[in-house]
Amino acid sequence: MSAPTRIAIAGALGRMGQAVARIVEASPDAVIAARFDRPGAEGPDLVTVDAALAAADVVVDFTTPAASVDLARTCAARGGPALVIGATGATDEQRAAIAEAAKSIPIVYARNYSLGVNLLMSLVRQAARALPAEAYDIEVFEAHHRHKVDAPSGTAFMLGEAAAQGRGVDLAKVQRRARDGITGERPVGEIGFSVLRGGGIVGEHSVTFAAEEEIITLSHSGRDRGLFARGAVAAARWVAGRPAGLYDMADVLGFADD
Repeated sequence: MSAPTRIAIAGALGRMGQAVARIVEASPDAVIAARFDRPGAEGPDLVTVDAALAAADVVVDFTTPAASVDLARTCAARGGPALVIGATGATDEQRAAIAEAAKSIPIVYARNYSLGVNLLMSLVRQAARALPAEAYDIEVFEAHHRHKVDAPSGTAFMLGEAAAQGRGVDLAKVQRRARDGITGERPVGEIGFSVLRGGGIVGEHSVTFAAEEEIITLSHSGRDRGLFARGAVAAARWVAGRPAGLYDMADVLGFADD
């Protein structure tokens, strides 16, 4: 029987850090190797970044894009450990920095670690491929808790990208992130985004394909942050020992080519 995967948790005092810890503690094939948080943070069993990296096979990081980039560069410079990054709201430059670090270490970088959401992406891609832009308008809707700082969510953009891929277009050229005032008639092929923020909503995502004669909606509802933590821990077990490279949940789940 192989040894359990040693997982260090970045941002251990945060909501996602605590959720990841609960999943690891209940897992028979993974153990918490270390917990760490921002410099100066105080909490039980917290160690320094250097101590955490030395003790782990994989670090799971749901902190901030800036912190994730720093951590990726640090891990790449020392040749490990592997990383699972779930911070959303990264800029193009930050994503490029993570990709650069992945030339030296294995990194799973996904904006959503839910199995259901990743299946939804596959369905959206297939639907967009089958339903012509001339007849079906696409709108991505997402809702999250009042504390979320980025909008639209990273998952919403993933779904928009899946729709664009299905249609063979560049999302940046057809997206509409907001509407206000007199916007004019909707252009053919536009992929729109609608956002709600409020209360304690864990995560609601849907993609609507609206034609004159029918409306098709594909959706996913998150009920507990544990679903993201569970996927991240599965990704951590999968990526441990992999070659250097940038991976996502499609790789982890085995349906990268749908």
